[in-house]
Amino acid sequence: MSAVISGASLPETPSVATGLDSARSRFALYLLLGFSAGLPYYMFSTILSARLAKHGVDLVLIGFFGWVQLLPTLKFLWAPLLDRFSVPGFGRFFGPRLGWIMLSQLGIFAAMVAMAFTSSDASLPLTALFAVLLAFWTTTLEVSADAWRIELAPTPETQGPLTAANLWGYRSAMVAAGSGALIVADHANWAWAYLVIAAGAFAPLPILATMRPQARAGRARGVALATGLGASAVILGLSLLLAAGVGALVLRAAAAIGISAKTDATTTVLVLCLLPFLIMAALLPRIVGLSAGAWARRSTMVGPYVDIFWRFGYKVLPLLAFVSFYRMGDVLTLALSKPLEIAAHYDLTTMGIADGFVALPSSMAGVALGAVLAVRLRLTRALALGAIGSALGNWIFVWLWFQPPSPHVIYIATALDQFAHGMEGAVFVVFLSMLVNPRYPGAQYAFLSGFAFLLPRLLAGAGGNIARHIGFDGFFWLSGGLSLAAVLFLPLIARVQPREEAA
Repeated sequence: MSAVISGASLPETPSVATGLDSARSRFALYLLLGFSAGLPYYMFSTILSARLAKHGVDLVLIGFFGWVQLLPTLKFLWAPLLDRFSVPGFGRFFGPRLGWIMLSQLGIFAAMVAMAFTSSDASLPLTALFAVLLAFWTTTLEVSADAWRIELAPTPETQGPLTAANLWGYRSAMVAAGSGALIVADHANWAWAYLVIAAGAFAPLPILATMRPQARAGRARGVALATGLGASAVILGLSLLLAAGVGALVLRAAAAIGISAKTDATTTVLVLCLLPFLIMAALLPRIVGLSAGAWARRSTMVGPYVDIFWRFGYKVLPLLAFVSFYRMGDVLTLALSKPLEIAAHYDLTTMGIADGFVALPSSMAGVALGAVLAVRLRLTRALALGAIGSALGNWIFVWLWFQPPSPHVIYIATALDQFAHGMEGAVFVVFLSMLVNPRYPGAQYAFLSGFAFLLPRLLAGAGGNIARHIGFDGFFWLSGGLSLAAVLFLPLIARVQPREEAA
């Protein structure tokens, strides 16, 4: 793996936007982009689970809502389109990457406002619809921002600072959304909580709008901007109709096969987790033997993903197995930490203070340490430290569960959880970025980061069932242990190197 993580095979990529030539300006940009992506994430994951729990929704159904987080896992389905196409109008006005980011910002704002006006959860399918849309536009923003980051910073030394900036912004926004929404909901209601965070999500948009990498005459700018706004309205409307149609089909299929709050989906989920590995193992012999001119390697939609398996060959299987386990603790903590805290009799304000004043500095310190470790140590060692920290971050909730409710208890648990997962996340982002072929930055990073969350998010959806059978304490013992299990794969991937095309 030394060749992969050294960045030696990645060519220097020029700055793609005027004004981003300095390290300081890029750092500031990724603070802002991280904030833009992190703010809505809590609102369709952790905050939504707290809202549903407060409304008395069954724990198993709350677990099912965790599958909304599967949408970012599936981002590889549309990521190649973001590499290939620009948003009409916005692409000419802002440039291709920033054009998609601006459209995503508008989608995030619209979806969050819709979640505010359906915050009574009187119709759970409607709640799910707008949560899916919020997840979709948040993920689209992340795909564009990640591709841009890889283009701007092709080596571990340049990736480290941008990764830290992105995660500082991301986790700061998650903390702000978590604490702000909970406190507002406790003193007003859930509708106001979502409206306040929607306003915060809109705030970065005017700042990003000042960045116009494409120099054009005044009239051409006006036409491009007007075209972009019109196209955005059409695209947002079509995404709503498509999500509603697909959602209706999924609900009908679930009802037809008898899935309900009483359904034990754990076995089904575990089978689904194995399917990607079985499919990949079956196709690998054919992929490894493909020539450079083969359709599967040249295709716009398939080629970037086939390239991953062609470059790494059979070693891609332990590599992806490691990737699947590494973020297990982080994802499963997000799924049930708030239901656990509510069941442990913590009020929303105390939870909000923990998610704000305690989580923010802890998370930023963890991200900073992770970025330093990724640059200063061999990545395999840094990854091992991250996995150990992640396990401890999960197991601290077992301690919280058995303690009498106290602000000090939840503050300590939150601090360790956020520090550990911040450190783990920073190391992991650098690691994944170094696996990417710079020819396909958006699509390949989308696939690798999405695949990393496939197994954890499938299990998160069954988390309610699992916790019902083994208790909250058993659930967090299990999730921490699964995250630590990633260390077992490190000896297998330590020397993985990509195959180069024959000259």
